[in-house]
Amino acid sequence: MNPPAGASPSSLPPVAWLTALAGLPGMGPRRLLAIHLLHEPAVAWHRIVAGEGDRLDGLAGRRGRVTDDVARAWRRAAAVVDVSALWAAHARAGVHVARLGEGGYPSALAHDLEPPAVVFRLGPLAMLEGPRVAVVGTRRCSRLGAELAQRLGRELSEAGVHVVSGLALGIDAAAHRGALGAGASAAGPIGVVASGLDVAYPARNRRLWDAVVEQGALLSESPLGQRPDAWRFPARNRIIAALAEAVVVVESGDRGGSMYTVDEALARDRAVLAVPGPVGPAVAEGTNRLLVEGATPVRDAVDVLCALGRPVPARTRSGHATGPPALDARGRAIVAALDHGPRTLDDLVDHTGLTLGAVALAVEVLVAEGWLARRGAHLERAAGPEVGRP
Repeated sequence: MNPPAGASPSSLPPVAWLTALAGLPGMGPRRLLAIHLLHEPAVAWHRIVAGEGDRLDGLAGRRGRVTDDVARAWRRAAAVVDVSALWAAHARAGVHVARLGEGGYPSALAHDLEPPAVVFRLGPLAMLEGPRVAVVGTRRCSRLGAELAQRLGRELSEAGVHVVSGLALGIDAAAHRGALGAGASAAGPIGVVASGLDVAYPARNRRLWDAVVEQGALLSESPLGQRPDAWRFPARNRIIAALAEAVVVVESGDRGGSMYTVDEALARDRAVLAVPGPVGPAVAEGTNRLLVEGATPVRDAVDVLCALGRPVPARTRSGHATGPPALDARGRAIVAALDHGPRTLDDLVDHTGLTLGAVALAVEVLVAEGWLARRGAHLERAAGPEVGRP
C-alpha cells in the first residue's frame, strides 16, 4: 500500500511498524518474517524499545537466538526512530510498501521458500506480471560478456520477457541497458537491489536505476536509507531467483553472487542456463562448470525462449537475412587465438604464424565487422556481427 503522509502513531497500519522493524541492525529476512508471522508488528516494536527483543517468541528456531547484544542494538536503534516520519518519507518518495499476505504484494514471491515479510517497490505492480528471466554474471566481465548480456537483455525485452537483474556493475548492468534499449513498447526491466530504494549502489549506476524505474520496476526488502550491507546481497539474490522463470548466467567465476543465485534458482526448480566461455580464463569457470553439470547452453535470446517454451519473434530468430559476414582462413585463425583471452598484435603473430602485416590488416577488418574489440594495446573477442541465426 501507499503510506499516507502525516500519519500519527495511533493510526499507523501494521506495515508501517514492519517497515521500521526491517531497518533495525541485524534484522535479517528470516527474523523479520518470524516477527511478521508470530507477532503484531506494533507490539513487537514496543517490546524492542522496552529492551525485550530477546524475549520475542519464535525467533530462536527460525534464525537463531536473539542475543543480548542484538537486543541492545535493536533498542538503541529503535529509540531514535520516528516511525510516523519514516512512514511519511516512503509516501513522499512514492514508494509502494506491501507486507506478505496483503494487496500489492508481488504474487511471484507470495509462495516462495523464503518470502520477504515486506516489499518496497518503485514502479507499477503490473510490471511484475508476465514472463521474467534473470540475467546475471560477474562484475568483472569481459567486453564480449557485456556485449552478449546487453544483446540478450534487448532481445528478451523485445520478445515480451521482463529482464530481472541486480543492477550491479558488469553483466547485470549490461543486461538492463539492453532491456532499456529495446524501447518503450518492449517488456520493462525489473531491478532487485540490496539497499533502500534511495541508496543507489554502486553510485555510478544512479542513472541506470532511474531509467529502470521509469521504464520498469525496482524492488527491495530494505526500507529507505538502508545501506548495502554485505549480508543483504545473498538475500537479494534469492529474490531474483524467486521472481524469474529461468536464470541465465553470462559470465561467472566458480564462486560469487551469480553462483549463489544459481543455487537459489535450483532450490526453487527454476531453469538454469549458461553462456559457454573459453576454457581457462576464470571469468568463464563457473559458466562452463554449469554446462558440464547439465545447464542449458545459451547463444542468444532464441535459446532462452526455446528453453522456456515461448514463441520466438521472427526478428529475433532471423536477424539479417544475409547472415553474418563470413570469416576467411586468416580471420578464423585470429579469432580462435583469442578464445583464451585478450592478446597483442605480436601475440597473434606468434599464435597464428602469419606476418605482422597480414595480422594487422585482418584485425582492422575484424574490428570493423564486430568480431574483435580493442582494449588498449590488446585485442579481444567481441559478440560478433549484430545478427541472429536462421
